[in-house]
Amino acid sequence: MPLLLKDTQIVVASHNEGKVREIRELLTPFGIITLSAKELGLPEPDETEPSFAGNAEIKARSAADLSGLPALSDDSGLAVDALNGEPGIFAARWAEVPKFEGGGRDFDMAMWHVNDRMQGHSDRSARFICALCLAFPRGEAHIYEGKVEGEIIWPPRGNKGFGYDPIFQARGDKITFAEMEPAAKHAKSHRADAFNKFILDALK
Repeated sequence: MPLLLKDTQIVVASHNEGKVREIRELLTPFGIITLSAKELGLPEPDETEPSFAGNAEIKARSAADLSGLPALSDDSGLAVDALNGEPGIFAARWAEVPKFEGGGRDFDMAMWHVNDRMQGHSDRSARFICALCLAFPRGEAHIYEGKVEGEIIWPPRGNKGFGYDPIFQARGDKITFAEMEPAAKHAKSHRADAFNKFILDALK
């Protein structure tokens, strides 16, 4: 029996509108009703674990326990070989704007920072990594991990994605994630890899 049945309401444990949109698009065909943590006014818990899986579980458990609904979280990021795996779990933090400058996140700045740190390195290899966690209120949690290999390109190209998508080109492609139509990206992304494992376990 699947972990989630058709018409089940779940919380997408994220305040990132791009992530919420992608997860919602992936779940809609299975009849799963999604609410975002932001829509429910849930706080963003501190991500204190050293891994994508650990931080995904923190977010999912927090949202599930506070909402009383199953929660699905995504912790993902960009790992660049020349930067010893950075920004990694700190991918979003690299985009954070200081509060005295208005706060929020600026991924144009973050992408510039990645490219600047890579100066002098010939190895452009990188990968997007995703860990999904499905947690039930005060109950069990399930982890699903995925990745997609590629390289960092410069300058950024495309405006259809979010985050670091404009500087990431998947292996074998000639366009960045931000130049792809959403359906094409969903078919091969790190999130899609993790979702395929989630679907087999939780929805079928």
